[in-house]
Amino acid sequence: MMQRKSRFQKRERAVAKNCPFCKGKTEPDYKEVGTLSRYTSERGKILGRSRTGICSKHQRAVTHAIKRARHVALLPFIVRA
Repeated sequence: MMQRKSRFQKRERAVAKNCPFCKGKTEPDYKEVGTLSRYTSERGKILGRSRTGICSKHQRAVTHAIKRARHVALLPFIVRA
């Protein structure tokens, strides 16, 4: 009997060379407002990986930390001009 290949294959992750979290071996934290504000635009939107240069693993963690910081009122949801 033939074995079927899994529909979902695990990919090897390429580490971004410019990721400050990988270089410093740290993780994003919602309490570090100065660090998280670097990854938001002037209007308060979360910037993408192509603009920030961080790896996908840490981009997801940064997004989660920004949303958590917004929820506890450390970062604004929107910035009015």
